[in-house]
Amino acid sequence: MNKIKNTLFTTITIAIALLCTILIMGCSSQKQELKIYSIIHDEETKALTSLFTKKTGIPVTYIRATTGELVNRVIAEKNNPKADILLGGATAYHIQADKEGALQEYKSPNASNIPEYASSQDSTWTGFCVLTLGIGINKARFAQKFPDKQYPHSWDELISDDFSGEIVMTDPVASSTAYLFLQDQLQRLGWDKGWEYLIKLSSLVGQFPDSGSAPPKLIGTGEYALGISYLHALAKYRSQGFDIQLIVPPQSVGDVDCVAILKNTKNLEAAKKFVDFMLSVEAQELMSELTFTIPVNPKANAIEGSIPLSQIDLINYDLQKASEQKDEVLSIWMENVK
Repeated sequence: MNKIKNTLFTTITIAIALLCTILIMGCSSQKQELKIYSIIHDEETKALTSLFTKKTGIPVTYIRATTGELVNRVIAEKNNPKADILLGGATAYHIQADKEGALQEYKSPNASNIPEYASSQDSTWTGFCVLTLGIGINKARFAQKFPDKQYPHSWDELISDDFSGEIVMTDPVASSTAYLFLQDQLQRLGWDKGWEYLIKLSSLVGQFPDSGSAPPKLIGTGEYALGISYLHALAKYRSQGFDIQLIVPPQSVGDVDCVAILKNTKNLEAAKKFVDFMLSVEAQELMSELTFTIPVNPKANAIEGSIPLSQIDLINYDLQKASEQKDEVLSIWMENVK
């Protein structure tokens, strides 16, 4: 009898242990960590991922780096990705990653009412906020350096020898912000005149930092008189009390910051939930509150002080051309600049 009891006790103990193991494995799979490569700034990434975890219970870790670095990493790792999501970056870079077979198709139910320009035809990337370029001016430094000169109100008026060394813009090899600016000039002026403009302008630039966040800061702190940046970044610094004048030049370019799931991700369901989250009203209003960007979700409200699209004169920007020309354009830039 004791032998039977011992055998039964052992069997029950093993069964309980197996059940606990299954339950633990089930819980861990439900709480599997989502890994993100983030191009947007650390402050926004932290706020958005914290809200996502609060709403879903899914923990998140992320690596923050420049557009060029992370897109190259996504392409290199496409057969065995080390992350699940690429967060941020203009469309040309997502088109490039998609062309290399590095992105997963997914059409979020929250994407049904967003503008056509904010999503890819094959549903591999989706925009979550609108990006537009402009000119930022530190009013005090400009008045000191150029007391008899008016502010430049167009891209062409930036081409003035007086401004030599007083302009800051990011390096287009590292930053999607500056590459968008290159394409703006090439598409509005044509290839040859566009390159004449860009090479002339580059000779006037005092610094080419890698990060798109650098020019607004350097303008705001008065290290440069003028700079080329996203309007939302300049508006944010202005809201914080920096002495910045925003110029919205005609024939500018508009694009979207995108989110995409990486092909061959081992965490597909959690990745889909994150895309759904980024397209939600709550996430996009938080993004606008932090960055002064314009949401793509028409139900989401932009923060007061942001620049509405109705006030911006945009060219008919060819996304596909910008993506197809990327390697050639950056190669010419590196050959002729610096």
